[in-house]
Amino acid sequence: MAKSPLGTPVLTGEKCPESGNWEAQSIPSAIIPLTKGETFPPYNNQSIIWKLVEYI
Repeated sequence: MAKSPLGTPVLTGEKCPESGNWEAQSIPSAIIPLTKGETFPPYNNQSIIWKLVEYI
């Protein structure tokens, strides 16, 4: 199975499609590690878009 490409966007509350480091598309930004299947958390109590920036 092919990996999700870097830059893949995912919304808060969705399941992580690929283990890696994910960047919050928000100000201030943050990078968090998530494992495939985990649920994307809110950031600063808001629903946001997360972007895959690095495979782990």
